[in-house]
Amino acid sequence: MVEWTDAERNAILALWAKIDVADIGPKALKRLLIVFPWTKRYFTSFGNLSTEVAINSNDKVSAHGKKVLSELDKAVKNMDNIKSVYSQLSVFHSEQLHVDPDNFRLLAECVTVEVGAKFSSAKFPPGFQAAWTKFLDVVVAALRKQYH
Repeated sequence: MVEWTDAERNAILALWAKIDVADIGPKALKRLLIVFPWTKRYFTSFGNLSTEVAINSNDKVSAHGKKVLSELDKAVKNMDNIKSVYSQLSVFHSEQLHVDPDNFRLLAECVTVEVGAKFSSAKFPPGFQAAWTKFLDVVVAALRKQYH
């Protein structure tokens, strides 16, 4: 179990309250697909992802990015039980989708980049980034838990 300081909890809650999932989610997923192009293989049903322009204009990518980031709300509301919260989603990604578990870490990096780009250093100071990174590391570990 992860231990959270009061400062970390407060930072995560304060940051999450400012995040617009409909903005950050699509941007983070688009960034993932552009920066790490091998991740596109898991999204073949989304249609044309052959170029940066195609990815940025793809409605399915945007919708899925929003959905993915919306799922973080469960972790924010259950910070002391994140592994349990994501156990079924981990099994689904592992056993049915066969997603490379490293993709969760790559997406977490893209989320952090987009959050940092969205907010000024006053709204995303190093202490907030440290707490946010720890939080996403726990989410990534939970999503990777069911992999063998």
